[in-house]
Amino acid sequence: MFLMRIGAPGAEKPIARVDDETYVDLSDVVADFDEAFFGSGGIDRIHPLVAERVTAGHVSRFAGERVGAPIARPHQILCIGLNYRDHAAETGQAVPDEPILFTKSPNTLIGPHDDVRIPRGSTKPDWEVELGIVIGKRTSYLDSVDEAHDAIAGYMLVNDVSERAFQMERGGQWAKGKSAETFNPAGPWLATTDEVGDVLALDMWLDVNGVRRQNGSTKTMIFDPYVIVHYLSQFLVLEPGDLINTGTPPGVGMGFTPPIWLQPGDVMELGASVLGTQRQNVLGPR
Repeated sequence: MFLMRIGAPGAEKPIARVDDETYVDLSDVVADFDEAFFGSGGIDRIHPLVAERVTAGHVSRFAGERVGAPIARPHQILCIGLNYRDHAAETGQAVPDEPILFTKSPNTLIGPHDDVRIPRGSTKPDWEVELGIVIGKRTSYLDSVDEAHDAIAGYMLVNDVSERAFQMERGGQWAKGKSAETFNPAGPWLATTDEVGDVLALDMWLDVNGVRRQNGSTKTMIFDPYVIVHYLSQFLVLEPGDLINTGTPPGVGMGFTPPIWLQPGDVMELGASVLGTQRQNVLGPR
């Protein structure tokens, strides 16, 4: 299934995408795609219902509604840094021996086509196309990497927008460069694991103002999604609906000579196999 949320911010309704033109409305049986939904086995519960409604012709047509993030605000957004060898090389940093973990404020989550706003005092705003993992059940101390498969509800496209001066030049606290408002566009949909196939064969790309800046594939990840989930479970409890951003391929602004930073008026467009596309206008500070 491809789970989406459409409607005004704060009033999104849960749906299942059928195709580019139609969807199944689930708002009569699902309050939201949130911790309660994922933790109660919601995906398995609605799967036959969606099929029944499609067969019966109980579908609605998209009518230009705003697309929200595919999940409600999560308990936490966890991020893995330098998870592509070629990205580590472009930043001049060593390939990590273990996943590098940092956090991102959950209130950074926005829809895939919502505006991204540069924060006050910013001098080095940057882009990062990434694969996002959504956790499907409460998870801790997994005994093996194989067990991580059952802990994952699905995957979605994310843009891990970053402010490099805040991240690198303000005491080494990465969260400061990752947690400004609007810094985590997500979606347009959550693809459940059965829809994705080989998660290590997804192409990803990102353009700025129509110029291709990133072009990569999950096959060059250092730590794959299952390793990441298993690893994180040894240090903290993953809650249903939590989001994990898994790192970016090369082509970020800081990797160019000279660096290229986002400016008000820029347009970011990005996409990934199976996971759809996004488009964000970049706005200046409030």
